Amino acid sequence: MSKKHILFVCLGNICRSPAAEAVMVAKLQGTKLDHLFGCDSAGIIGFHAGAKADPRMRKQAQVRGYLITSLSRQVRPEVDFDRFDLIVAMDDQNVRDLTKLTRSDSDRKKIVKMTDFSSDSRCDFVPDPYYGTIADFDLVLDILEQSCDGLVNFLTAKN
Repeated sequence: MSKKHILFVCLGNICRSPAAEAVMVAKLQGTKLDHLFGCDSAGIIGFHAGAKADPRMRKQAQVRGYLITSLSRQVRPEVDFDRFDLIVAMDDQNVRDLTKLTRSDSDRKKIVKMTDFSSDSRCDFVPDPYYGTIADFDLVLDILEQSCDGLVNFLTAKN
């Protein structure tokens, strides 16, 4: 079976999507599925391209045992829709922005929302913590941990 590739997307690729990438990588390693799936992250905008993730997010993730090492990059539709099997948006605006970048129905079918995989019906998107408090970063990690568990279950049931 060939390796499947997952792209996590938020607005600037410095808080939510790099955290989602790190959490998912850890979940895949923990379930010994990391050889079947590759993960990356990107932002709708390229304002932070080349930058490390927000230090608050890196710190809060590290407290939970996640290492965020990726550098910010902008979504490249001409490459990403071909390379990735699943493109996971953090909120409805990210879904709309990604949909505008699609070239075909095949591209559109790859876009899902992170909380589609959450068992907590109170979470219908991953909120942007950038202008918030440390508690907001922790909330994002709570949502991502639960959603990534659901995504792992979805991927293993599908394969």
